[in-house]
Amino acid sequence: MRAYDTENVFAKILRKELPAHVVYEDDDTLALMDIMPRTPGHCLVIPKAPARNMLDVSEASLAAVIQTVKKVSNAVMRAFDADGITIHQFNEDAGGQVVFHLHFHIIPRHIGEPLAQAPVQMGEQDELRVNAQKIRSAL
Repeated sequence: MRAYDTENVFAKILRKELPAHVVYEDDDTLALMDIMPRTPGHCLVIPKAPARNMLDVSEASLAAVIQTVKKVSNAVMRAFDADGITIHQFNEDAGGQVVFHLHFHIIPRHIGEPLAQAPVQMGEQDELRVNAQKIRSAL
């Protein structure tokens, strides 16, 4: 397994070098909107500690991330009147990982609506901002 890359996009967001639509933050985790959402409300949870993926994250950091995933998932369900959620988490190239900082996708789902293919363009910033506020209000 390769070493953690301190120049990955999430590391830059954590250092405030790149902007993000933050949904939730505590001492150990950050939840933010996915800039290429598959559904309205698609967001991510990341650890603040450097971790390439689940294969190298500390137990304590992983536990904190999972607690935030649960908290934010419940808020996403309320904010988007979702029937369910899909959680995605990928590890290494062969597992589909693209950004090599541990992250969990939280994707709100509605009965009868298939999950869209991964988008190839960024979402509208105004929509991301509004959706982030919906989730924050539901927390």
